[in-house]
Amino acid sequence: MTEQFDNEHSIQEEENFADLIDSYCAGMNDNIRTGDKIQGKIVSIGTDSVFIDTGTKIDGVVDKKELTDEDGQFSYHEGDVVELYVTSLEESEIRLSKALTGVSGVEVLKEAFGSQIPVEGKVKGPCKGGFQVVVLNNRAFCPSSQMDISFAQDPEHYSGETYRFLITRFEQGGKNIVVSRRQLLEKELEKEKQSFVEQLETGSVVEGRVRTVMPYGAFVEVFPGVDGLVHISQLSWARVEKPENVVNVGDRVRVKVLSVEKGKPNQLKLSLSIKQAGPDPWDSIGEELRAGDKIEGRVTRCAKFGAFVEIKPGIEGLLHISELSYARRILKPEDVVLPGDNIIVLVKELDPDNRKISLSLKDVDGDPWARISNTYRPGQTIEGVLEKKEKFGYFVSLEPGITGLIPASKISRMADPGLLEKRRAGDKIRVVVDQIHTDEHKISLSPADEVTENEWKKFSTEKSDDSEGLGALGAKLKQALEGRDKE
Repeated sequence: MTEQFDNEHSIQEEENFADLIDSYCAGMNDNIRTGDKIQGKIVSIGTDSVFIDTGTKIDGVVDKKELTDEDGQFSYHEGDVVELYVTSLEESEIRLSKALTGVSGVEVLKEAFGSQIPVEGKVKGPCKGGFQVVVLNNRAFCPSSQMDISFAQDPEHYSGETYRFLITRFEQGGKNIVVSRRQLLEKELEKEKQSFVEQLETGSVVEGRVRTVMPYGAFVEVFPGVDGLVHISQLSWARVEKPENVVNVGDRVRVKVLSVEKGKPNQLKLSLSIKQAGPDPWDSIGEELRAGDKIEGRVTRCAKFGAFVEIKPGIEGLLHISELSYARRILKPEDVVLPGDNIIVLVKELDPDNRKISLSLKDVDGDPWARISNTYRPGQTIEGVLEKKEKFGYFVSLEPGITGLIPASKISRMADPGLLEKRRAGDKIRVVVDQIHTDEHKISLSPADEVTENEWKKFSTEKSDDSEGLGALGAKLKQALEGRDKE
């Protein structure tokens, strides 16, 4: 009885174990072949090998180094899904690889051609029009234009190297095989491009290469096949007249993404800035300049109300028309400065928060009215130049920046007003300082004695030498003059 129970129990265990095996093998794919592309989870990570669930009763094995990145780092973990190719099938092992390699046979190559599966090949060397490549122990040809994304400048650079290729032509039973590395690189590059574009956003700062320079700006390639426009206003904080004065084709530059417009597939519009990728000069100008500083600048443009002067790259200040000269009244800035002129200016006001700087040209040498008390005094007789005539009086320039006024009332009280009225603008005249108002920048003048010694001599020669004709005063004056001449 006991023996019968043991036999039944043993039979039941075998059936249960068989059920477990059948359950485990359910969904297994035993029809995989060499050259197939499969996806599987990493089930174990060894020192040199990684084991993959192939969906069959046998796990696949791939060399660990094949799953490292360009820097040699292995970043996978158990449970991660990888995509690989079957390179060989044995009863106890399935070998996997990122590309078909290590197997031979025309049928495998034919299948790789039909399925567009990458194959690994070794470049034997250059030949006419391209390169000889050995792929799975078969000779293939790679045109020069298909070896790389850019044209192969140095063919010997590729000799002896092993790369992944796509078979683009398979003819005559494998006797005519043409491969392309470029198509594979472009496919991989397209994936990287899509990933790059997905991560690109407004405010990102990336590095790029100047591809084209146009009158309105420059196109910068931030990723192979991805260009953006840097408008001329975004090339530099300084005013830019011509883009080629700032950048050249081939220059490596850092740019900030101002906007990203994604339209149809493969249509991407980027607006970029070179100047905003670096520091804003206005952020530090308050530490570099103070009111009262004198600095050299360049006149960038003129307007009716004044001129703009660039005192540092990207920093412009306003030179108001009233700050151009003490010496004369300025009607337009171009009478004193022109675009392109280098001038010394004085910083009058500095407001970095509002990006405003007020400049002065006339204050560079100081206000001449500040030292007028040391130069002139009431009652002093001096020579000036008649500047202009008005109904209310005559303006007389005493020196650059210092102009006085002879009121009309004082001219009318002259013994002979006609002597002064005959003078024209630019003529020299003698005046007497009456009053000085330094705070108001005003000087009141009076006409000095206009009858000079030369005028007396001229008057005396027009008459005869007869003293009676001159009168008593004339005779005495003549006698005095003649006596001085004898001395």
